[in-house]
Amino acid sequence: MLKILFIVASFGLITSCMSTAATEETRLYYQADTTKDYDDVMAELEIAISEYNFRITGHSRVGKVIRDRGTKIFPNYDTVQFCNLTHAKTLLQLSPHSVRHMPCNVVVYEYQDKIIVKTHLLPTNTHNLELNIFSKKMNVMLKGIVDFAVEQ
Repeated sequence: MLKILFIVASFGLITSCMSTAATEETRLYYQADTTKDYDDVMAELEIAISEYNFRITGHSRVGKVIRDRGTKIFPNYDTVQFCNLTHAKTLLQLSPHSVRHMPCNVVVYEYQDKIIVKTHLLPTNTHNLELNIFSKKMNVMLKGIVDFAVEQ
């Protein structure tokens, strides 16, 4: 019995010391906020996406749909998906597994009298140097889109 208890306790200690698997990655986000009107932020977001040569592929108006279904007072929540096929091709050629990062996505929502604009960034700490370089360039664009949307 003592041996079993020792093995079980040792297993917990050993697994807690293991490093993160090579296939796992840290998911980073970039966020900015503003006191601008929500509709103005959404309009600026669409302009920024276009200015960076992306096309909107989807737009979910979650807050509006909830209000339309009977919850009269509910904050705005939107998700906007966008893509650039040239960038998508490059990303997928560098790593087919990167399809999990597509399309690019920005969320916009109201929180504590501010409008929050947030996007996930591509990982830049992979074992693929070319992918890391590409991801850093994409992250600059994603941050630029967010910053443009909240700019006063």
